[in-house]
Amino acid sequence: MNEILNEYIVEQALVVIPVLLILGKIIKDTPRFKDWLIPYTLLIIGVVITVAMLGLNVDSFIQGILVSGAAVFGHELFKQGKERD
Repeated sequence: MNEILNEYIVEQALVVIPVLLILGKIIKDTPRFKDWLIPYTLLIIGVVITVAMLGLNVDSFIQGILVSGAAVFGHELFKQGKERD
């Protein structure tokens, strides 16, 4: 999976993945925040952070989508693996 991340996500944007994981945990623990909104919220935050880091262009927008997807997908893999046992 590390090779896939390095092939599609630029190195500067990789730091956003753990940031989104932490923010997702904080949002999850927030009362009255619906679970189905978390991925959309992380998507918006991920795009905003990467655009702020890499500049306003299509590539930074795509990088935001990719890092958000990696964060949400990584969390789901961890959660499903933990529930399996």
